[in-house]
Amino acid sequence: MNIMDHTRQFVKSVKRVVVKVGTAVVTRSDGRLALGRIGALCDQLKELNTNGYEVILVTSGAVGVGRQRLRYRRLSNSSFSDLQRPQGDDDDGKACAAVGQSSLMALYDTMFSQLDVTSSQLLVNDGFFRDAAFRKQLSDTVNSLLHLRVIPIFNENDAVSTRKAPYEDSSGIFWDNDSLAGLLALELKADLLVLLSDVEGLYSGPPSDPKSKLIHTYVKEKHQSEITFGDKSRLGRGGMTAKVNAAVSAAYSGTPVIITSGYVTDNIIRVLQGERIGTVFHKDAHLWINTKEVSAREMAVAARDSSRRLQVLSSEERSKILLAVADALENNESMIRSENEADIVAAEGAGYEKPLISRLSLKPEKARTSLISNLAKSVRMLADMEEPIGQILKRTELADNLTLEKISCPLGVILIIFESRPDALVQIAALAIRSGNGLLLKGGKEAKRSNEVLHKVITSAIPDTVGDKLIGLVTTREAIPDLLKLHDVIDLVVPRGSNELVSQIKDTTKIPVLGHSDGICHVYVDKKANIDMAKQIIKDSKTDYPAACNAMETLLIHKDLSTNGGLDQLVVELKNQGVELYGGPRASALLNIAESSSFHHDSHTECIVTEDLEVAETFLCQVDSAAVFHNASTRFCDGARFGLGAEVGISTGRIHARGPVGVEGLLTNRWILRGNGQVVDGDRGVTYSHKELPIKA
Repeated sequence: MNIMDHTRQFVKSVKRVVVKVGTAVVTRSDGRLALGRIGALCDQLKELNTNGYEVILVTSGAVGVGRQRLRYRRLSNSSFSDLQRPQGDDDDGKACAAVGQSSLMALYDTMFSQLDVTSSQLLVNDGFFRDAAFRKQLSDTVNSLLHLRVIPIFNENDAVSTRKAPYEDSSGIFWDNDSLAGLLALELKADLLVLLSDVEGLYSGPPSDPKSKLIHTYVKEKHQSEITFGDKSRLGRGGMTAKVNAAVSAAYSGTPVIITSGYVTDNIIRVLQGERIGTVFHKDAHLWINTKEVSAREMAVAARDSSRRLQVLSSEERSKILLAVADALENNESMIRSENEADIVAAEGAGYEKPLISRLSLKPEKARTSLISNLAKSVRMLADMEEPIGQILKRTELADNLTLEKISCPLGVILIIFESRPDALVQIAALAIRSGNGLLLKGGKEAKRSNEVLHKVITSAIPDTVGDKLIGLVTTREAIPDLLKLHDVIDLVVPRGSNELVSQIKDTTKIPVLGHSDGICHVYVDKKANIDMAKQIIKDSKTDYPAACNAMETLLIHKDLSTNGGLDQLVVELKNQGVELYGGPRASALLNIAESSSFHHDSHTECIVTEDLEVAETFLCQVDSAAVFHNASTRFCDGARFGLGAEVGISTGRIHARGPVGVEGLLTNRWILRGNGQVVDGDRGVTYSHKELPIKA
């Protein structure tokens, strides 16, 4: 199991949970209560309470609220001359605690009452816990409250604490509300402790430092000496240092802990749903790390290192790797199909829509041959293609004995994020090997088994001289944000999926993104079209594989066809194929069909059906689309059908590739200058010739 699997496993067994909310969460920067965040907290605890969880709340914030109220009172009762004198920070902490406690509890009581939830207040001091009778009574009282579905709310009773400096003294059984929460989690036998902070979790350094990384799983032996803590809470007394100390103490005593942000309105719910958020503390975390799970950066760096070893191989050696991959696919077809069928059964059981299940299948209904065999064939096609790396694209003599060459080279490391379509994994992996690039793959969870077995089969064919880390498989959605931050290691992101996926990735990374938007395919039937030909093209464009991105979405008809019977023939053909029709304003009225709510215009593939060559040529020249066809189905817009061997995806943008993206789209260039001691010297020492030279093989 990976770390996420371990986390989900222990979260599933949680019944009693202690939630501790920090001062920075319950109060604003001016000391006033953060009503929105407290409201969201109460909403979540209400939901947990309703769903059968036993919830215990430990809250900070009383001192800060009391200090703000006392200062406001002093300000309102001061004369003008009083306000001219410097105002010292001489508020008594115990008085602030006493005043703030009642305000804080009144707010909790009001908010919980509005949610039809009863809450209770329990104030404790560390000295109480030295008394065994007190600890037993505390446990009995809390158990009774929880049995009645009452939410106990704990706070340290700072107002009557006997310590001289309660906000700094670290002596005693507990010394702040973080350590109180840890102690209560153990005393009350909680299954989980959630510590809510003002940051996402524990970072490797101050969260404000761009180099700091969120630590998803804390391993004491690894992280204790590596972490640099930032400033403590602006109003609380401990900050992240106190939280980590409390978390380590509780976790290694048997209660798992998660530190996460209290600023996010549903983080407690997400924690209990097993999502990978915040930082997990668990006594067995060191054993989880031994499962060899690597970080996003480690995976990307390993892919880059392997790609550099791949690039120095000869063209013949790289071709042999691809041939070995093709053989491995065919030799393991039975295992691959078995895992794929398991994914399909799971997807059907989960209620996924038919188009997604269709894309998921490695056995399309209309395939005349095995899809695995077709994939192996496309891999062999790539193995036989002309060497793409190190090709001289241009040679120029700049001056005597000074020659400049423009040479093709790999991009580096490519991250592909795709939904469904496990066959895409094979195509993309083969293209990466042929083009000399490192590759990171993140497929959809619905194709988990298929992707894992395909990745295993493909990487088994990569020789040790290159390393199987050339192609990394990302197994959790939570790793994507970390990957998208690696603009210093990853050179290109290619999202294959919905418009929403592509847009989201473009908005969240500095890495160049190659993708499509809506990717709409149109077929336009001209007034001089051969109607029988048009029917066949429309039928194939729409129904050959409706789930594909190159399937027709919009049919455009010349107005003359609405009066000569041509439109009726086309509509009958589509209805016979079970196609559901929607119309534009005129078509919907003419055909008595529902009107489309919107029209998207992003160009993927456009086709004109006409016998008028002049009209066709105008269409081909002036329609601005990634692919433009005359009298041919939009389904031809495909890397394999174009003879590219395979495709990473289809780009509807203009930079740096457009249409089906094969090997060429995964290359860039560099400049090689060969000289003989020349220097610029203000351009006085060189006589430029800028002479084009023949390209050598």
